Amino acid sequence: MSFRRSIFVLSLFSFVLSAAVHAGPINWPGKAKAAVSLSYDDALHSQLDNAVPALTKYGIKVSFYPILSSPVVVERMTEWRKLAADGHELGNHTLFHSCAKSKPGRDWVPAYNDLDKKVMGQMRDELLTANAFLHALDGKTERTLTPPCLDWELADGNYVENLGNLFVGVKGAEKIAAEQTALLMPDGHSGKQLIDFVKKSAQKGGLVQVIFHGVGGDHLSVSKEAHEELLRFLAENRTVYWTDTYLNISKHLAAGSK
Repeated sequence: MSFRRSIFVLSLFSFVLSAAVHAGPINWPGKAKAAVSLSYDDALHSQLDNAVPALTKYGIKVSFYPILSSPVVVERMTEWRKLAADGHELGNHTLFHSCAKSKPGRDWVPAYNDLDKKVMGQMRDELLTANAFLHALDGKTERTLTPPCLDWELADGNYVENLGNLFVGVKGAEKIAAEQTALLMPDGHSGKQLIDFVKKSAQKGGLVQVIFHGVGGDHLSVSKEAHEELLRFLAENRTVYWTDTYLNISKHLAAGSK
């Protein structure tokens, strides 16, 4: 699958699934200044080949969101299972990675995989099947979702709003104030740029999210060196930035709102 390069630095607005939004300072574990979620989308060879060894080296736990129809999942299933066994999260990124073809720069979206034309029943079946597939890989039942392309609108409604209760958390739909969440999808960023993004975004005391795709290869790629520079920084500043799986961060936010 080829992706058009565009602007992938996003300050996310929060689409609220309910009226309850966390207001005020967030108490992160260990009195950390902010939480950091690193995630890796689409099931890419470079993630298993390059990102995973660096994550193991620095002892950082993250979230992977594989496209479950990708041959990289089937061909390397033992490695995906090991990731889960090692404490990383396998999250739902749907079966087929449908995105809205109507948006600018989306000529790469095939007509048969156009989110604009899918309906709620279709999407529910796809999400539930993806959850079942992931359960077969890791044996777990709690799951988070990263909507492909962060698109949520179907032909008959917003599937995050209608189906978000299937998940512990949904990226882009965190129940915290909009100014307390920031997201970056790196594409050619240096290690310094990645670190600067974390530092600046963390000043609000909220959730900082970096969604990687390729690491030292594949699409929307950063170099292995830049990726490792960020990991080293986070490992050296564990008391300042709580870096964990998106599942654990979502559970912490949910517990704090009760």
